[in-house]
Amino acid sequence: MTKLSVNINKVATIRNARGGNNPDVLKVAVDCEKFGAQGITVHPRPDERHIRYQDVRDIKPLITTEFNIEGNPIDKYIKLVLEVKPTQVTLVPDADNQITSNHGWDTVANKGFLTDVIGQFKEAGIRTSIFVDAEPKMVEAARMCGTDRIELYTEPYAAGYEANREEAIKPFVEAAEVAREMELGLNAGHDLSLQNLTYFHQNIPWLDEVSIGHALICDALYFGLEDTIKRYLACLK
Repeated sequence: MTKLSVNINKVATIRNARGGNNPDVLKVAVDCEKFGAQGITVHPRPDERHIRYQDVRDIKPLITTEFNIEGNPIDKYIKLVLEVKPTQVTLVPDADNQITSNHGWDTVANKGFLTDVIGQFKEAGIRTSIFVDAEPKMVEAARMCGTDRIELYTEPYAAGYEANREEAIKPFVEAAEVAREMELGLNAGHDLSLQNLTYFHQNIPWLDEVSIGHALICDALYFGLEDTIKRYLACLK
């Protein structure tokens, strides 16, 4: 079964826009689990413009399903992950000024760095995942870094879905098959939605996890959070 991990960054964005604690990010994390999500994802950035480092610390003891912390492994981030010890850490090559993630790691050029960082997390008993583009050579090099999983960056699939979904899915199926051959766990995320998730899952049914935030929170404005989570879970059946 493919798990749904809800990224709650956008909830924190709304909270931070006004200050205070409305909406309550911690309550939303707990409620997402109560409504059926099998995981919670957060992506703290150095400027803490949405999820704050303290949010990450506060969420950990409140949830019982998987906790995934995404981010660029700068020193501050590494220290946070080793302190909190989530179920999974996902390494994402974000620059400080990026609005959102827009590419995967070059796992060939960064092999030494990624191997060292992954070694630290695995020594602490934390499952590791590397955010990569749907390119077989990047998947293969990720395996050489010692990671447990990869997460496919799915924005190109989402962008091409309406025009030609058969062509849009092809590189992702190819990359996913390479990951399976190399016995890597497989996650996916970025711009997956109620419109394109079912087809993605039908073509790559061995996915371990999808991480979805922006589209899910947008849908929740219309359907409510509980109903929205159920709709996304239905896409993964």
